Amino acid sequence: MTFEKEFKTALQNLPSAEKDKLILRLLKRDLDLANRLLFELVSTQSIEDRRKIIQNEVTIAVKRASNRFYSLSYLLVDMRELSGRITEHVKITKDKFGEISLNIQMLNEILTLNKLHLLNSKPKDAHTFCIYVIARAFKILMLINVLHEDYKIEFKNDLEKLGLLISENRLLIKTAMYNGLDLKWLLESEIPTNIVAIHKEIRSNGFLK
Repeated sequence: MTFEKEFKTALQNLPSAEKDKLILRLLKRDLDLANRLLFELVSTQSIEDRRKIIQNEVTIAVKRASNRFYSLSYLLVDMRELSGRITEHVKITKDKFGEISLNIQMLNEILTLNKLHLLNSKPKDAHTFCIYVIARAFKILMLINVLHEDYKIEFKNDLEKLGLLISENRLLIKTAMYNGLDLKWLLESEIPTNIVAIHKEIRSNGFLK
Protein backbone atom coordinates (compact mmCIF):
# COMPACT_ATOMS: atom_id res chain seq x y z
CA MET A 1 0.00 0.00 0.00
CA THR A 2 1.24 3.50 -0.87
CA PHE A 3 0.29 6.67 0.97
CA GLU A 4 -0.28 10.15 -0.33
CA LYS A 5 2.41 12.70 0.48
CA GLU A 6 -0.17 14.87 2.25
CA PHE A 7 -1.17 11.95 4.46
CA LYS A 8 2.45 11.31 5.46
CA THR A 9 2.92 14.98 6.25
CA ALA A 10 -0.26 15.03 8.35
CA LEU A 11 0.97 12.04 10.36
CA GLN A 12 4.35 13.64 10.91
CA ASN A 13 2.66 16.77 12.22
CA LEU A 14 0.58 14.94 14.82
CA PRO A 15 1.45 15.67 18.46
CA SER A 16 3.91 13.14 19.90
CA ALA A 17 1.41 11.82 22.43
CA GLU A 18 -1.15 11.19 19.70
CA LYS A 19 1.43 9.43 17.53
CA ASP A 20 2.41 7.20 20.45
CA LYS A 21 -1.22 6.18 21.00
CA LEU A 22 -1.67 5.37 17.32
CA ILE A 23 1.54 3.32 17.17
CA LEU A 24 0.59 1.25 20.22
CA ARG A 25 -2.91 0.70 18.84
CA LEU A 26 -1.52 -0.47 15.50
CA LEU A 27 1.06 -2.73 17.14
CA LYS A 28 -1.71 -4.53 19.03
CA ARG A 29 -3.16 -5.46 15.63
CA ASP A 30 0.18 -6.56 14.16
CA LEU A 31 1.93 -8.87 16.60
CA ASP A 32 4.65 -9.79 14.08
CA LEU A 33 5.68 -6.14 13.79
CA ALA A 34 5.40 -5.68 17.55
CA ASN A 35 7.67 -8.67 18.20
CA ARG A 36 10.17 -7.50 15.60
CA LEU A 37 10.38 -4.04 17.14
CA LEU A 38 10.66 -5.60 20.59
CA PHE A 39 13.62 -7.65 19.38
CA GLU A 40 15.29 -4.77 17.54
CA LEU A 41 14.74 -2.06 20.15
CA VAL A 42 14.67 -3.81 23.52
CA SER A 43 16.03 -7.35 23.45
CA THR A 44 19.65 -7.98 24.45
CA GLN A 45 19.72 -11.23 22.47
CA SER A 46 21.57 -11.47 19.17
CA ILE A 47 20.18 -13.16 16.08
CA GLU A 48 22.53 -16.07 16.78
CA ASP A 49 21.19 -16.35 20.34
CA ARG A 50 17.62 -16.54 19.07
CA ARG A 51 18.61 -19.03 16.37
CA LYS A 52 20.16 -21.37 18.96
CA ILE A 53 16.94 -21.27 20.98
CA ILE A 54 14.92 -22.29 17.92
CA GLN A 55 17.47 -25.00 17.08
CA ASN A 56 16.91 -26.50 20.50
CA GLU A 57 13.13 -26.20 20.13
CA VAL A 58 13.28 -28.00 16.78
CA THR A 59 15.32 -30.88 18.21
CA ILE A 60 13.02 -31.30 21.20
CA ALA A 61 9.85 -31.07 19.09
CA VAL A 62 11.13 -33.56 16.50
CA LYS A 63 12.09 -36.09 19.19
CA ARG A 64 8.71 -35.70 20.87
CA ALA A 65 6.81 -36.09 17.61
CA SER A 66 8.89 -39.11 16.59
CA ASN A 67 8.55 -40.84 19.96
CA ARG A 68 4.78 -40.52 19.93
CA PHE A 69 4.48 -41.36 16.21
CA TYR A 70 0.99 -42.36 15.17
CA SER A 71 0.95 -41.73 11.42
CA LEU A 72 2.72 -39.66 8.77
CA SER A 73 -0.31 -37.37 8.70
CA TYR A 74 0.13 -36.52 12.36
CA LEU A 75 3.88 -36.14 11.88
CA LEU A 76 3.21 -33.71 9.05
CA VAL A 77 1.03 -31.62 11.36
CA ASP A 78 3.97 -31.35 13.77
CA MET A 79 6.28 -30.39 10.91
CA ARG A 80 3.93 -27.63 9.76
CA GLU A 81 3.82 -26.27 13.31
CA LEU A 82 7.61 -26.28 13.46
CA SER A 83 7.77 -24.58 10.09
CA GLY A 84 5.47 -21.89 11.43
CA ARG A 85 7.77 -21.41 14.41
CA ILE A 86 10.75 -20.99 12.08
CA THR A 87 8.80 -18.50 9.96
CA GLU A 88 7.93 -16.52 13.07
CA HIS A 89 11.61 -16.41 14.05
CA VAL A 90 12.56 -15.12 10.59
CA LYS A 91 9.86 -12.43 10.67
CA ILE A 92 11.12 -11.19 14.01
CA THR A 93 14.87 -11.36 13.36
CA LYS A 94 15.14 -11.26 9.53
CA ASP A 95 17.50 -14.23 9.96
CA LYS A 96 17.91 -15.43 6.36
CA PHE A 97 20.77 -17.77 7.28
CA GLY A 98 18.68 -19.26 10.06
CA GLU A 99 15.71 -19.73 7.75
CA ILE A 100 17.86 -22.12 5.73
CA SER A 101 19.72 -23.86 8.54
CA LEU A 102 16.61 -24.41 10.67
CA ASN A 103 14.60 -25.85 7.78
CA ILE A 104 17.43 -28.23 6.85
CA GLN A 105 17.74 -29.22 10.50
CA MET A 106 14.03 -29.96 10.73
CA LEU A 107 14.01 -32.16 7.61
CA ASN A 108 17.21 -34.01 8.49
CA GLU A 109 16.13 -34.76 12.04
CA ILE A 110 12.61 -35.80 11.00
CA LEU A 111 13.88 -38.13 8.27
CA THR A 112 16.61 -39.58 10.49
CA LEU A 113 14.30 -40.46 13.37
CA ASN A 114 11.44 -41.70 11.19
CA LYS A 115 13.22 -43.88 8.62
CA LEU A 116 11.36 -47.04 9.63
CA HIS A 117 8.01 -45.27 9.86
CA LEU A 118 8.39 -43.97 6.32
CA LEU A 119 9.77 -47.27 5.05
CA ASN A 120 6.78 -49.16 6.42
CA SER A 121 4.18 -46.71 5.13
CA LYS A 122 1.97 -47.34 2.14
CA PRO A 123 2.51 -45.01 -0.85
CA LYS A 124 -1.01 -43.60 -0.51
CA ASP A 125 -0.47 -42.72 3.15
CA ALA A 126 2.97 -41.21 2.52
CA HIS A 127 2.11 -39.08 -0.53
CA THR A 128 1.36 -35.76 1.20
CA PHE A 129 4.29 -36.16 3.59
CA CYS A 130 6.72 -36.83 0.73
CA ILE A 131 5.42 -33.88 -1.29
CA TYR A 132 5.96 -31.63 1.73
CA VAL A 133 9.57 -32.82 2.16
CA ILE A 134 10.42 -32.34 -1.53
CA ALA A 135 8.70 -28.94 -1.69
CA ARG A 136 10.61 -27.84 1.41
CA ALA A 137 13.87 -29.06 -0.16
CA PHE A 138 13.13 -26.91 -3.21
CA LYS A 139 12.53 -23.90 -0.96
CA ILE A 140 15.84 -24.46 0.82
CA LEU A 141 17.72 -24.62 -2.49
CA MET A 142 16.11 -21.39 -3.69
CA LEU A 143 16.98 -19.63 -0.44
CA ILE A 144 20.60 -20.81 -0.61
CA ASN A 145 20.93 -19.73 -4.22
CA VAL A 146 20.49 -16.05 -3.39
CA LEU A 147 23.16 -16.08 -0.68
CA HIS A 148 26.70 -14.86 -1.17
CA GLU A 149 29.08 -17.63 -2.24
CA ASP A 150 30.93 -17.43 1.10
CA TYR A 151 27.80 -18.57 2.93
CA LYS A 152 26.75 -21.31 0.50
CA ILE A 153 29.64 -23.59 1.44
CA GLU A 154 28.40 -23.73 5.04
CA PHE A 155 25.35 -25.74 3.97
CA LYS A 156 27.22 -28.30 1.85
CA ASN A 157 27.35 -31.07 4.47
CA ASP A 158 23.76 -30.61 5.61
CA LEU A 159 22.51 -30.59 2.02
CA GLU A 160 24.42 -33.79 1.30
CA LYS A 161 22.90 -35.41 4.37
CA LEU A 162 19.41 -34.40 3.23
CA GLY A 163 20.11 -35.81 -0.22
CA LEU A 164 21.28 -39.11 1.27
CA LEU A 165 18.25 -39.37 3.54
CA ILE A 166 15.93 -38.83 0.58
CA SER A 167 17.84 -41.32 -1.56
CA GLU A 168 17.51 -44.01 1.13
CA ASN A 169 13.73 -44.13 0.75
CA ARG A 170 12.02 -45.35 -2.41
CA LEU A 171 8.92 -43.20 -1.83
CA LEU A 172 10.94 -40.01 -1.40
CA ILE A 173 13.11 -40.83 -4.43
CA LYS A 174 10.04 -41.43 -6.56
CA THR A 175 8.43 -38.20 -5.33
CA ALA A 176 11.61 -36.23 -6.00
CA MET A 177 11.95 -37.58 -9.54
CA TYR A 178 8.27 -37.13 -10.37
CA ASN A 179 8.31 -33.52 -9.13
CA GLY A 180 11.54 -32.46 -10.82
CA LEU A 181 13.96 -32.39 -7.87
CA ASP A 182 17.40 -33.57 -9.02
CA LEU A 183 19.11 -35.13 -5.98
CA LYS A 184 22.47 -34.05 -7.42
CA TRP A 185 21.53 -30.51 -6.41
CA LEU A 186 21.56 -31.69 -2.78
CA LEU A 187 24.27 -34.36 -2.87
CA GLU A 188 26.79 -32.26 -4.77
CA SER A 189 25.55 -28.75 -3.91
CA GLU A 190 25.10 -28.09 -7.64
CA ILE A 191 22.18 -25.69 -7.50
CA PRO A 192 21.10 -24.36 -10.91
CA THR A 193 21.31 -20.60 -11.17
CA ASN A 194 17.77 -20.63 -12.59
CA ILE A 195 16.35 -22.76 -9.76
CA VAL A 196 13.54 -20.25 -9.17
CA ALA A 197 12.43 -20.45 -12.81
CA ILE A 198 12.64 -24.25 -12.70
CA HIS A 199 10.50 -24.34 -9.56
CA LYS A 200 7.97 -21.93 -11.05
CA GLU A 201 7.59 -24.05 -14.20
CA ILE A 202 7.21 -27.24 -12.18
CA ARG A 203 4.49 -25.63 -10.07
CA SER A 204 2.72 -24.23 -13.13
CA ASN A 205 2.60 -27.75 -14.58
CA GLY A 206 0.69 -28.96 -11.54
CA PHE A 207 3.46 -30.65 -9.57
CA LEU A 208 4.61 -30.23 -5.93
CA LYS A 209 0.96 -30.24 -4.86
